[in-house]
Amino acid sequence: MADRRRPPSERTAGRGEHELPGVLESPLSATWKPRVRERAVLVGVGPGMAEGDLDELAALADSAGAEPVARLVQSRPEPDPASFVGRGKLNELQDVVRAHRATAIILDRELNPGQLRSLEERLGVKVIDRTALILDIFALHARSREGKAQVELAQLNYLVPRLRGWGEAMSRLGAGIGTRGPGETKLEVDRQHIRRRITKLRKDIKDLERTRDVKRASRRRSQIPQITIAGYTNAGKSTMLNRLTGADVLVADQLFATLDPTTRRLVLPAGRKVTASDTVGFVSKLPHDLVEAFRSTLEEVNEADVIVHVADAASADLDDQIAAVRAVLGEIGAADIPEVLALNKIDRLEGSERARLARRFPGAIPVSAITGEGAEGVLEAIEAALPRPPVDVTLLVPFGREDVTARLYREAEVLSTELETDGTRVHARMDHRELARVRPFLRTD
Repeated sequence: MADRRRPPSERTAGRGEHELPGVLESPLSATWKPRVRERAVLVGVGPGMAEGDLDELAALADSAGAEPVARLVQSRPEPDPASFVGRGKLNELQDVVRAHRATAIILDRELNPGQLRSLEERLGVKVIDRTALILDIFALHARSREGKAQVELAQLNYLVPRLRGWGEAMSRLGAGIGTRGPGETKLEVDRQHIRRRITKLRKDIKDLERTRDVKRASRRRSQIPQITIAGYTNAGKSTMLNRLTGADVLVADQLFATLDPTTRRLVLPAGRKVTASDTVGFVSKLPHDLVEAFRSTLEEVNEADVIVHVADAASADLDDQIAAVRAVLGEIGAADIPEVLALNKIDRLEGSERARLARRFPGAIPVSAITGEGAEGVLEAIEAALPRPPVDVTLLVPFGREDVTARLYREAEVLSTELETDGTRVHARMDHRELARVRPFLRTD
């Protein structure tokens, strides 16, 4: 961390023209931790709102390093346009903050600058909305250069309209949630520097996107089918990738533990090879700026031949989580890609619960990525959902040319084999490029 005891003019000396004074000292790194867990009051407003509706917000707050000490909900059609909560509820919120010695308020919606300013002036503590909280968690978990740039771009886009009215939270120099990455002190922020930084980040991301496009083109030329593992955050996507491919991707019982896609080779039951990639987890009310910043990463999903949608079968919000994932897939143009719904974590369910789940989601595959139960069913479902190669052929591969047979299993879809006196008759489907390689072995009888 930078030495905050030095004057701002000294702390900014020697930076490049694209760096932000007082903004970039906080490392976008999982090694950074708040010195103390902030005591946060969770607030939700909406029709029929209940305290249980804040369970996900509590998990997000915990992932960001806050300790939820109280919850306050208000059932009303829409938030108050001036202060988010109504006047009477604002007095109650003030009492709750004092009673629990809270240092932060976390709200389950995105607030406009005026609402943020109004709440901070009235309550005298840091106010963080859902968008800022999610961006903060992404900053904590960003590892790659591209991931860090994408998160910082989203944070700066969120920050720009709030520079004038953020209130006391932006001028605090202490650590804590909402201060990782850009946006640490209002007094040292310069709008022109931020705009230059945004321009540079967009250029950097565009350059990195071109590198990603080269890799995509290489995969397309290889004509190896591509599988993408998508799903709600903490549904078990990385564990599923590890189970199916034998990879060793980081697994953590934490929201948004994976930000950077990982790709591994996978062999399906019939011998067909595919690539399998995991993705960043989705969440309800995912900030639009974050979707835009991660669009180049999320577009990996658009290249998939099949999406394995991993859902947490043990979650009380299963239906809402599935709907949230499908909404994001629709937003990035991937709604029409064949989907295999894998209901993960069934090891946590009793037999009757499993039966109800099967009735609710016919065609879905019950699976436990932890124990391996149902993993074979996921592989078979992927195989069935994959587009079939366009050419149906019969080949006679002579004995001694096992290399040809092995290649067919790798690069084509082998439907059947039969031993004959002069070789192995193979019935297969393949693309035109593979057909050119095996044309000498074609049979028409």
